[in-house]
Amino acid sequence: MKQKIVIKVHMHCEKCRTKAKKIAATACGVTSVALEAAKDQIVVIGEEVDSVKLAKSLRKKVGHAVLMSVQEEKEKEKEKDKDEKKGALYCYPQPALPYAVVCESNPDNCTVL
Repeated sequence: MKQKIVIKVHMHCEKCRTKAKKIAATACGVTSVALEAAKDQIVVIGEEVDSVKLAKSLRKKVGHAVLMSVQEEKEKEKEKDKDEKKGALYCYPQPALPYAVVCESNPDNCTVL
């Protein structure tokens, strides 16, 4: 299910606009990002995008952000065929921190670092 999410973000300079666009583009499931500079709104289109999480990250990194609307995007038959051919969307988790197991001569005394 494709969604169209509109978030109003206080963007007072070009750096804030770039930062907001970058945050929205890196969110999981996002296919398209557009800025409406006159209204200080960012429009995000994607599949299974967590709108609350996106608004929270924009609020944290850019400033005041309000979730305006979340709508289901209407798809045409051609777009549905293309999406079926592409396959599933993947979000890769962050790599885990390396760890080491230190064992002494006594096997009952193991330490995880």
